[in-house]
Amino acid sequence: MTADNTLNRFAGVPWEPGAAKSDPVLVVDGVRRAFGGLVAVDVDHLEVQRGAITALIGPNGAGKTTFFNLLTNFDTPDAGTRRFEGQELSRVPAHRVASLGMVRTFQLTKSLSKMSVIDNMLLGATHQRGESLRRSLLPFTWRGQEAANTARADELLERFKLSHMRNEYAGTLSGGQRKLLEMARALMVEPTMVMLDEPMAGVNPALKQSLLDHVKGLRDLGMTVLFVEHDMDMVQEISDWVVVMAEGRIIAEGPPSSIGENQAVVDAYLGAHHDAPLDLGEDR
Repeated sequence: MTADNTLNRFAGVPWEPGAAKSDPVLVVDGVRRAFGGLVAVDVDHLEVQRGAITALIGPNGAGKTTFFNLLTNFDTPDAGTRRFEGQELSRVPAHRVASLGMVRTFQLTKSLSKMSVIDNMLLGATHQRGESLRRSLLPFTWRGQEAANTARADELLERFKLSHMRNEYAGTLSGGQRKLLEMARALMVEPTMVMLDEPMAGVNPALKQSLLDHVKGLRDLGMTVLFVEHDMDMVQEISDWVVVMAEGRIIAEGPPSSIGENQAVVDAYLGAHHDAPLDLGEDR
């Protein structure tokens, strides 16, 4: 799928919070989460367009990561619904959300440092027959599946240029390589939607372009991407649509070129009383 075809999916979509999309893969309604007296997330409505790259941005403390946790059931909202591919997620445990095709990465990578890179990859495969105690005693019931999983893991390691680290401990990888490993492991699920929480955090400049290319590659393979990021150069370069959060609410939506001119966004980043233009090219 080309970027131009993706942008056509947003033709006629209003540049406003809660805008309806032509083919949403994820729909959020009335999701609210409070911690004591602090309301961290209060999202009336959000639709995420299938097959596109959507950036979720906002000032520090806007509620972005908390919102990610609520979408993937790593946290439970006080109210509201989340529907992925039409299925309500309220009673679906986090590991089952991944099995449904919505996987995520974390701001702080979750690789198992004392396991090899290939074993980290194999942990990402779902519905493994050998996990059953009874079947584990009958190797002929799972050896074929394990071989297929290993072949897929090796293919992904080659794509993400990590094959030379295949048998090394994950703890020996650099910060950027761990980000690549986590993204590659997420693809072991063969997901419909990939959610990336600050994929550029802690990555050296030499690996940033590689990560950017891999994120764009996910869209080219037909996947939906929703990512949280403070690197506004990345947001401008790869996102098809931008959603802006402030104080737990969605305050703006639109193509990347429109966001810096949105007064609500300017106020959220710089305060209501200011006389300087908003430069979304500056990392915050």
